[in-house]
Amino acid sequence: QVQLQESGPGLVKPSQTLSLTCAVSGDSITTSYYYWSWIRQPPGKGLEWVGAISYTGSAYYSPSLKSRTSISSDTSRSQFTLQLTSVTFEDTAIYYCARGMGWGAQAADYWGQGTQVTVSS
Repeated sequence: QVQLQESGPGLVKPSQTLSLTCAVSGDSITTSYYYWSWIRQPPGKGLEWVGAISYTGSAYYSPSLKSRTSISSDTSRSQFTLQLTSVTFEDTAIYYCARGMGWGAQAADYWGQGTQVTVSS
C-alpha cells in the first residue's frame, strides 16, 4: 500500500518561502516510471498542478509558478520537497502530494491527505 504524507508549517508570512515535505512509504521514488507531484487547491477553486519530480530526479514545473518553485528529492529518506518562494495570499491552499505516471491531478493514483497552508501576516 502506497502512502504519502505531507508535512510543513501551516502558516507562512507574505514574501517568505513555503517549504513542504512529502514522505513516501510502500514505494520507492525511483520506481520507473512514476512522477511525484505537488498539487494545490485554493479556497473555492479547483485543483492546480504545481510541479513534479520524476523517478530519474528531473523536475518539472507549472509555467505560471516556475520562477518561484523548486522541487527536490531525497531517495535515502524516500521523500520529496516543495519550496515556493515569495509567497502571497494567492498561495493559500491545501497542498497535496501525489504519485502518478504523468503530471497533473488526473494522472495521480495515490494522494496524501493534504495540508492546509495559509499565507498571512
